[in-house]
Amino acid sequence: MRSLAREFRVSLDTVQRWVERARGLDVDQVDWSNRPPVAHTIQRTPPVMEEMVLQMRAFLREASDLGEYGAPAIHRELMAGRTGGVPAIRTIGRILERRGALDGRRRVRRPAPPVGWYLPDVAMRRADVDSVDAIEDLCLPGGTMVDVVTCVSLHGGLPGAWPGPTLTTKRTMETLVAHWEATGLPAYAQFDNAPTFTGAQRYANVLGRLVRLCLGLGVVPVFVPPRESGFQAAVESFNGRWEEKVWHRFVPSTLLALEYRSGRYIRAYRVRLAPRLEAAPARRPFPARWRPAREVLPRGRLVYVRRTDASGVVEVLGHPFVVSSTWPHRLVRCEVALRAGHVSFYALRRRAPSEQPLLKSVVHRWVIRPPVD
Repeated sequence: MRSLAREFRVSLDTVQRWVERARGLDVDQVDWSNRPPVAHTIQRTPPVMEEMVLQMRAFLREASDLGEYGAPAIHRELMAGRTGGVPAIRTIGRILERRGALDGRRRVRRPAPPVGWYLPDVAMRRADVDSVDAIEDLCLPGGTMVDVVTCVSLHGGLPGAWPGPTLTTKRTMETLVAHWEATGLPAYAQFDNAPTFTGAQRYANVLGRLVRLCLGLGVVPVFVPPRESGFQAAVESFNGRWEEKVWHRFVPSTLLALEYRSGRYIRAYRVRLAPRLEAAPARRPFPARWRPAREVLPRGRLVYVRRTDASGVVEVLGHPFVVSSTWPHRLVRCEVALRAGHVSFYALRRRAPSEQPLLKSVVHRWVIRPPVD
């Protein structure tokens, strides 16, 4: 058989099947046509046994001391009372499923909320958000440390990545100004709660330099809740893509080479995203002859997405606010109107992203300190 398998260039198993098929027959009497791989006959459990399985399940559900009435329990009880002909556990499970006798509920997959659902005008595509983050502690050959400022818009997907020395607030501000001068201003700029973005928070009523920069340009700063997944998913996904396509792919030896490779990747990526960028909400032009101003009390508003504690309290700019005792450990959007002097708190739920009722509005006169970062 092995020599025949080598001669005809087939497996030994094939030759053995041929021999088995021709057993006891002349060669001209054998059906050599291909046969389907499925079984010719299907062994189905007799209806009497199926009814016995269902009756045993109903009995165990009411009388079992252990309270177990699944397929393993049914199999044990049937084996204890019969000498043979008992279906296997998997067969019993299929009988229960086919007859609709399973109590288990399948997980309900709810649709994901729309992009930027926690900001109503962004969810309705009337405005866009630039989500800003950083890739830190990359090490070039020779020990040079590199930090990368990254940015991506939620609707347009407009990407940006700027490798450079150690990340500072000043460098982040210069990077965003250059980016917005070239591409236009978004309605919102979203950050996490790193001190580089928020500014030093040793005192209450402190707005960092980056926050003041956004307010001076008419961009609303948005700070997402700490240790919450999903809010920065877009920019974090872009960070991973940039590391894979630029950092790990080329392994540049100098910062200049890394900037060159990153620039080529970003330009090519923007060309690929051109249809999406054209369909995104329009961005405002960067103001001509703009100069940063250090006002005592900046204009505009800030947005903090926060989660209340067990008592329904959130902290905004160093001040605790009692939102609602009936909304503990829940998400809220806190909108701070600086010049108007009030804070509004809106309930947020991913299950009903379009329903964001006002929970409370508090009058609060802000005495904004100058930045200390």
